Amino acid sequence: MAISKSSTGEQQHNNDKEFQKKQEPLIPGLPDEIAELCLLHLPYPYQSLARSVCCSWNRIITDPGFLLRKRSLSLSLPYVFVFAFHNSTARIQWQALDPRSGRWFLLPLMPCPKAVCPPGFACNSIPRQGQLYVLGGIRSDTQTSINTTMVYTASTNQWSIASPMMAPRSFFAAGNVDGKIIAVGGSGAEYNDSITSVECYDPQKDTWEHVANTRVGMARYDSAVVGGKMYVTEGWTWPFLFSPRGAVYDLESDTWQEMKEGMKEGWTGVSVVVGDRLFVISEYGDCPMKVYLPDHDTWQYVGGDRFPREAMKRPFAVNAVEGKIYVVSSGLNVAIGSAFEGQNGEFIAKWEVVAAPKAFRDLSPSSCQVLYA
Repeated sequence: MAISKSSTGEQQHNNDKEFQKKQEPLIPGLPDEIAELCLLHLPYPYQSLARSVCCSWNRIITDPGFLLRKRSLSLSLPYVFVFAFHNSTARIQWQALDPRSGRWFLLPLMPCPKAVCPPGFACNSIPRQGQLYVLGGIRSDTQTSINTTMVYTASTNQWSIASPMMAPRSFFAAGNVDGKIIAVGGSGAEYNDSITSVECYDPQKDTWEHVANTRVGMARYDSAVVGGKMYVTEGWTWPFLFSPRGAVYDLESDTWQEMKEGMKEGWTGVSVVVGDRLFVISEYGDCPMKVYLPDHDTWQYVGGDRFPREAMKRPFAVNAVEGKIYVVSSGLNVAIGSAFEGQNGEFIAKWEVVAAPKAFRDLSPSSCQVLYA
């Protein structure tokens, strides 16, 4: 088949234009190395917006090596990402807080059905990769669980759909154990269908696989990952006739064990892990903070500042990074705390509150994740 000179010339013209775009300087008058350093210093979420400036900026910012260079230069900073819902309408949204400036940023909408029950999702993250994961969930119109895996990437400020979970699941626990996401318990395809199956997601391969089942189906109350193990508890439930159930998963041996009695009986609130220490902010009274002492299988109250109960109204969502504890309350006020061990073995806490805008007063948090962006 003969190729006309006109089509050949048009193709060459397009190739020349593409080559010219690639040769455009990032910032006229500056070497590309200096210009790239300027782009690396753009804070979240403006790097994703900068992609629309020109082709050369889009090319460099979307280059996988760009994010690696940003991490190697320690230019990524922690941001607080809050999965919230409106108390009256149950409409969901993700907000991101810059704890240094107190500024909030609205994330794009999640690619999920409109009619969903916010607490039915399980959320987790890989902070240093700048990615958060929203798993499963339940439709509020049909009361059926779903198996979607949604991934948000801070560097692009975009959502994507990953491989679905192996089974529909809602009201379940999820934890990041050595870079893999473990999904435990909850309800299956039907609302009251308690399941014992456990799944493990490998973000590098984008695959789910079954791991060791739990002995009994567990409803989610709270969970935490400490020292490479995932701890899952059902918590105390009214009328408190039975002790709570709890289990511990070891990814390395792919086995489950019973949680120690002292740990599960004293687990009376939402947990947060700082270093290798497990803390709980209790959901009763003035919400005292406790720390678990594994050598004695007991909980010890934390001294220092009292938790700022006046500004922080339940429900709470909690996370931590770099020794900082972030507690998000109703209205999306954020208490930022630090806890450290004193000379006599006692633990001391200090708190400060970042007040949210008044426009957030009807929002409640469902999850809190901290990502580097």
